Amino acid sequence: MGFQLTQKEQLLLKDQSSHEKICIEKYTNYAEQVQDPQLKQLFNQYGSQEQQHYNTINQLLQGQQVNVQGGQGQQQGQQAGQGMGRKAQQPPGGQGRAGMTMQNDAMLCNDLLMTEKYVSGTYDTAIFESANPNIRQALQHIQKEEQQHGEGIFNYMQQHGMYNPE
Repeated sequence: MGFQLTQKEQLLLKDQSSHEKICIEKYTNYAEQVQDPQLKQLFNQYGSQEQQHYNTINQLLQGQQVNVQGGQGQQQGQQAGQGMGRKAQQPPGGQGRAGMTMQNDAMLCNDLLMTEKYVSGTYDTAIFESANPNIRQALQHIQKEEQQHGEGIFNYMQQHGMYNPE
C-alpha cells in the first residue's frame, strides 16, 4: 500500500537520496585508498549500509512503505569502530612511508567523519519536517545508523592516534 508525499517530503527525500549517493561514492573510493585492512573493511561495511539507506530513500520517494530493521545492522555498525586495537605506527606527523600512509588514512577518516556529521544533521531536519509517520520512522532509523558510522570512525581515529578530543 502506497502513500502520497507532500511537496516538502519530496524535496527533503531527494536531498537525502543525493547525500546517500555521495556517501556511497566516498566510502567506496576511500576503501580503495586506505592502507589499513581494518579501515578498508569498516569503509566497505559502511558503504554497504549507505547503499541500503539510498534504496530505502528511493522507495520512500516512490510512495512505498518500508520496513526498517532495528538492532542487528545498528549493533554491527556501532561495534565496527571498536575493538580495533592500537597499532604501532608513527603519529600522523611522523617521517617515512608509515607516517604518510597514516596521514592519508587520517585525512580520509576526517572527511568521512565530517560527512557523517553533516548528513546526520540533514536527517534531523527531514525527520522534523515529515508529515508521514512511516517516513519519520525510516529516517530516524537511518539517522541512527549514520550516527553510528560517525561513532565508529571517531573510535577508530581515537584508537589510532588520529583524533584527540581533549
